[in-house]
Amino acid sequence: MADAGMLRFHVPEPEVRPGGTPDFSNVTIPKAGSAPRPEIDVDPRTIRDMAFSIIRVLNRDGEAVGPWAGLLSDQELLEGLRHMMTLRTFDARMQMAQRQGKTSFYMQHLGEEAVSCAFRKALAKGDMNFPTYRQAGLLIADGYPMVTMMNQIYSNEADPLKGRQLPIMYSSKEHGFFSISGNLATQYIQAVGWAMASAISNDSHIAAAWIGDGSTAESDFHAALVFASTYKAPVVLNVVNNQWAISTFQGIARGGSGTFAARGLGFGIPSLRVDGNDYLAVHAVAKWAIERARRNLGPTLVEYVTYRVGAHSSSDDPSAYRPKAESDAWPLGDPIVRLKNHLIQRGVWSDERHAQAEAEILETVIAAQKEAESHGTLHAGGKPSTRDMFEGVYAEMPPHLRRQRQQAGV
Repeated sequence: MADAGMLRFHVPEPEVRPGGTPDFSNVTIPKAGSAPRPEIDVDPRTIRDMAFSIIRVLNRDGEAVGPWAGLLSDQELLEGLRHMMTLRTFDARMQMAQRQGKTSFYMQHLGEEAVSCAFRKALAKGDMNFPTYRQAGLLIADGYPMVTMMNQIYSNEADPLKGRQLPIMYSSKEHGFFSISGNLATQYIQAVGWAMASAISNDSHIAAAWIGDGSTAESDFHAALVFASTYKAPVVLNVVNNQWAISTFQGIARGGSGTFAARGLGFGIPSLRVDGNDYLAVHAVAKWAIERARRNLGPTLVEYVTYRVGAHSSSDDPSAYRPKAESDAWPLGDPIVRLKNHLIQRGVWSDERHAQAEAEILETVIAAQKEAESHGTLHAGGKPSTRDMFEGVYAEMPPHLRRQRQQAGV
């Protein structure tokens, strides 16, 4: 029986601190292929247990097994592998550029490439993502020019956003990528609103909301679930659980719910957890949730169980809050290595071809970087014009801004 004496304040603690031995014994990994694939119009009450398990397709031998397998051709998987490899190489070059002072800030996707790259291939043109700062794979997998992405990172004269956004906060309506907000969780509820507007106007496009595990503690997350469930908004509510917020482990934001997917159950939203390092599983679950939205069956909440291998950003030192070797102990492995092994197992890939692809991709990324840097970097070369800060805001410029622009001589 609980002690009825003095109250004690509870603060969740991570399993291990820096200097300790990494421990993921609390992460239950079910057998690949063991999770059922419900009908699209399933009653959410009958699949509550899927909010506590993990959908997996690739087993330890690189085989695709179970009811969620078989949705992608070999060619589509090879394309997906290349997208993830491109994103990882892009990250490495831009992280290096930040260390060289060519840009002020950068955020990598190391270990999380499968989540955004696979999800994008399940969407249709015209669907809209409301991303966080770690979903550049949505652009890479949709053919968005790397040179344009780099121009934005460098805030140079060819930056499509005219230097108005922090580096890596991309925006492209054509590619279904809503402008990134540096304020956490604000766009989760905006995604639901966009989806509701699409339904009200009898359109055919759905929205995808994105949030990290730490940001689910923000009130906008809960408001989004209220509106999405009440109005059956055609939206996929994505939660990327990479185990760490900026410097706090997932337990702080998760609270006592057990999983982030379980948050959706109280709203009557079908909620699934998927192996975020399994390209095939991510794509299959995304396709299932997107079809639900398109059939007017309402929202689906998907938790991607993955791991942030790198620092939170170029301003972060993860060794201050977690063991240095923790990423090596992550039980779900590396998404690129796992898809590579699957394709080798299928006989359509090899270690030699993989090494060749790595060299080709590096050459392509370096060429894009050289082109972008010809337009300028943070401290050298061309920059957006001063006049850009006066334009593109008001349809009719207010008198005080006209005066300021005249004073600036632009």
